[in-house]
Amino acid sequence: MLLNLYQNNLHSSEGLLPYLNISAVEVGQHLYWELGAYKVHGQVFIVTWLVIAVLLAIAFLGTRNLKRIPEALQNFMEYLLEFLQDIAKNQIGEHEYRNWVPYISTIFLFILGSNWAGALIPWKLIQLPEGELAAPTNDINTTVALALLTSLAYFYAGLRKNGVGYFSRYIEPTPVLLPINILEDFTKPLSLSFRLFGNVLADELVVSVFTLLVPILIPLPVMILGLFASSIQALIFSTLSAAYIGEALEGHGE
Repeated sequence: MLLNLYQNNLHSSEGLLPYLNISAVEVGQHLYWELGAYKVHGQVFIVTWLVIAVLLAIAFLGTRNLKRIPEALQNFMEYLLEFLQDIAKNQIGEHEYRNWVPYISTIFLFILGSNWAGALIPWKLIQLPEGELAAPTNDINTTVALALLTSLAYFYAGLRKNGVGYFSRYIEPTPVLLPINILEDFTKPLSLSFRLFGNVLADELVVSVFTLLVPILIPLPVMILGLFASSIQALIFSTLSAAYIGEALEGHGE
C-alpha cells in the first residue's frame, strides 16, 4: 500500500514538473545573441544603443558651438538642463544636488528616449529572425537594472556622507521598525521597476490593439496620450530617484 502511494505521488509530481519550471517561461518571442555561455537580449540592445546614439548626437549638436546668447538647439539644451537641475535641487537639496545632476539627468533622458522610441517608431516594420523591436523599457530586465542603479546610488550617497552611521536610519525612530525599514529598501527598486515596465507595456499593448482594430485615425490620439504618459513616467522615475538619494543624504549619522 505504501509502495503504491509512493508511485502515485511520483507520477503526479512528474506530471507537474513542466508547470513548476517557471523560470523557463517566456512571453512572446525574443532575439538572443550567444556570447560564450551567456545569452544577450538582442532586441533590447539594438534599440538601447540607438537611443543612446540619438541622445549623444543631440548633445553634441547642441553644445558644439556655444554662444553667449543661446539660439535654437542650444536654447533647448539650456532649458532642459535647468529643468533637470530643478528636479535634483528640489529633491536632494541646495548644497548636495550638483553632484547628482548628471545621474538624474541621464536616468530621465534615457527613460524618456526609450519610451518615445517605443511610442513613435513603427518597429513592427523591421523584420527580425525572431521577435520584434520595442522600447527598451518594455523589457523588465531594463527597468530592474535602472532601479538597481538607483538603489546603489542612494546607498553610495548615504555611506559616503554618513559612513557606517548611515545604517542607524534602520532603527529610527525606534528599533521596533528595523524589519519594516529594511523591507522598504527592497520594495523601492521593485516599485520603481514594475511601475515603469507596466505603464510602458500597457501603452504599447493598447496602441497595438487599436491599430489592429481601427488602423487609420483612432490610434493617433492614443499615441499622443502615450507620449504624454511616457514623459510622465520618466519624470516620476527620475524624481523618485532624486528623492531617495536626498533621503539617504540626510544626517542620520550626525
